[in-house]
Amino acid sequence: MPDQVFLLGNTVIMVAYAAISVAIAVPVARAGQLRTNRLATATALIFFSCAVGHGFHSVMTYRALISGQTHPGMVAGSWAAASWDLFTAAVGVYYWTLRRGYGVLLRRGAMYVAPQDQQRLDVADASERAAQDLAESHRATLTAVVEHSDDAIIGVTPAGTVTAWNGGAERLFGYTAAEVVGRPASMLADSAGLGEQSDVLSRITAGERSVHYEATRVHKDGSPLEIAVSVAPIRGRDDTIIGVSVVARDIAAAKQAAERRRQVEERTHQAQRMESLGKLAGGVAHDFNNILAIIVNYTDFAAEQSADPAVRADLEHVRIAADRAISLTHQLLVFTRGDTIQPQDIDLNASIDEVRAMLHRTIGEDIDLRTQPAPAPLTVHADAGQIQQVLLNLSLNARDAMPQGGTLVIEADRARLDEHQLDMHPELAPGAYARLQVSDTGEGIEPEVAAHIFEPFYTTKPRGQGTGLGLSTVYGIVTEAGGSINVYSEPGVGTTFRVYLPLAETAQDTMVTRAVEAAVPQGHQETVLVVEDEPALGRIVARILSQGSYRVLSAASGPEALELDRDQGCDLLLTDVIMPGMSGPRLAELLAARHPGLPVLFMSGYSNGLLGSTHVLDPDIAFIEKPFTADDLLRRVSSVLSSTTTRS
Repeated sequence: MPDQVFLLGNTVIMVAYAAISVAIAVPVARAGQLRTNRLATATALIFFSCAVGHGFHSVMTYRALISGQTHPGMVAGSWAAASWDLFTAAVGVYYWTLRRGYGVLLRRGAMYVAPQDQQRLDVADASERAAQDLAESHRATLTAVVEHSDDAIIGVTPAGTVTAWNGGAERLFGYTAAEVVGRPASMLADSAGLGEQSDVLSRITAGERSVHYEATRVHKDGSPLEIAVSVAPIRGRDDTIIGVSVVARDIAAAKQAAERRRQVEERTHQAQRMESLGKLAGGVAHDFNNILAIIVNYTDFAAEQSADPAVRADLEHVRIAADRAISLTHQLLVFTRGDTIQPQDIDLNASIDEVRAMLHRTIGEDIDLRTQPAPAPLTVHADAGQIQQVLLNLSLNARDAMPQGGTLVIEADRARLDEHQLDMHPELAPGAYARLQVSDTGEGIEPEVAAHIFEPFYTTKPRGQGTGLGLSTVYGIVTEAGGSINVYSEPGVGTTFRVYLPLAETAQDTMVTRAVEAAVPQGHQETVLVVEDEPALGRIVARILSQGSYRVLSAASGPEALELDRDQGCDLLLTDVIMPGMSGPRLAELLAARHPGLPVLFMSGYSNGLLGSTHVLDPDIAFIEKPFTADDLLRRVSSVLSSTTTRS
């Protein structure tokens, strides 16, 4: 019986020690610490050697029992050995239970973790878990940012197959992720973009770090997309390219904004150029008007003194040419300076005649120009130059609408509007109006274009061929005159612009029709101090005033005028505005200090726009614009002297 117990005990101990050896060696081996964790390896070997020793005991006892070779001494020893083996087995079981409670620590130089050290291990595990949770949170945040980005963020394989598709890509291209992922990215490109896509992928796979470019791609509905694209490689742990990231952004709005900024800058530069041109034109007109004043007045003098009809006829041609030069100078100033407006009663029929004469020189032989003036004078209160500008702008636009030629008709008549009138810009009260119509047989205007044609800088002409200011200028002139404009057009048929202007209450003399006037007022030997830096013009002014019964003192500069006044005095100062050395306003200021209330009449080749934004003269200053006739000057001088006498 003891032998059987000895055999059983050794067998149980062998199995227990072998299990302990395996339980120690296996996790150490899995952690790759069989060589470095020497304590764990040595412990496993001890238990393994014990298991082998007890295995030998079991084998020998088994063989003895089979062969029957036992004796009393062996039996007594077997009981002692069996008792010891049972104790050893109990120790092994106790070790196994302790191991389950202590745990195994697989790191250099240690194998066990004591209960008092378990808290530190738990803290370390908690820190590791927190780090893992933070990393996971970062990944979730990054995923959300990518998904909700306005930019399209797309992943593709090096071969060009889509592998990732965020919400921005869905909004930009119109495809859902399910429709795109797994399909080639070439589905987003047109025929022209396929080669570009292939080239960019080749450059990325060849080693370029990133590629940035602008391209045109295709929306799901077939419409083109203007996008900016950034392409970069995605590398694996071994630094090989495992994919390509693509970030795309819609730049159509940005390009439009940039184009608008460019246009604004261009228009600003154009406005600056126009301002410079206006200053140049004003300066040239000043000198040119002085010359014209000399030509006009000396022509009148010669005509008055000549009794030869042939000579008088020749002089009349000179005078007509001079008048045309005066008109052209005035038109130039009206076009380049917005402050030269001179509203007065004018006949629209005369305006049509003036424009017809100008258009014949510019409109081209392939345009059949026809004019139909009103049966009777059609008088409105407006600036003649601006009305001509309206007709010119509309006529030149009509010419541009007929590149192959056609018919241009300019008409004037009376019209009555009621409260149901449509498409007026702006609306007008019902009543009778003067109407100008400019019609053409051109290409016509599409309705969507007609809705914007009066907007500043809006143009459908190619770049460099139109400023977008023509019709907006027309609109501004018409509305300033209290009128309105209407456009009717049929594509392929033609266009008619109708301009409505308030009728003048009374028909007065116009710029182009000389009516019989009252006698020109004469002076009463009042002394007029004439200051003109152009000697020839100064002589003409002095001659006109002398013939008008005025006493004249002539000076070519401000200091000379001050000397004459100190010696002889004066009743009125007639001075040019712009002069070298001392300006007319400064001279008037110095003389006013000597003679308070001295009447002053300014003259200049510049228009009376000087009374406006330039502030060269105060708005209530008396002013006459060169060139002027003898009658104009005498009336103006008489008016200034009379108003001064009345005030005094």
